[in-house]
Amino acid sequence: MTRIFVRGVVALALIGAGWAAAKAQTPSADFELIVNAPAGETTIECVRGCGLAWVERGNPGGPGSPTFTYSCTGPRCSSSRVGGWITQ
Repeated sequence: MTRIFVRGVVALALIGAGWAAAKAQTPSADFELIVNAPAGETTIECVRGCGLAWVERGNPGGPGSPTFTYSCTGPRCSSSRVGGWITQ
């Protein structure tokens, strides 16, 4: 009976150790974005870890700014290319 109890405790300990090791390896995101797209003006905001710029209009690169805004007045607007740089 003692042997069965010890095996159960060891099994639970191994399961707990495996769960703890897997939880410790959970990756976090390098950056976070918020996209606010009501009718008319769209705002993309970098909350953490990045800079943004409109690369479609020939921005020469660089860290950019944390907030990027563009607007459209037509019935349908094509998507634009927004470049991002990780700033850590």
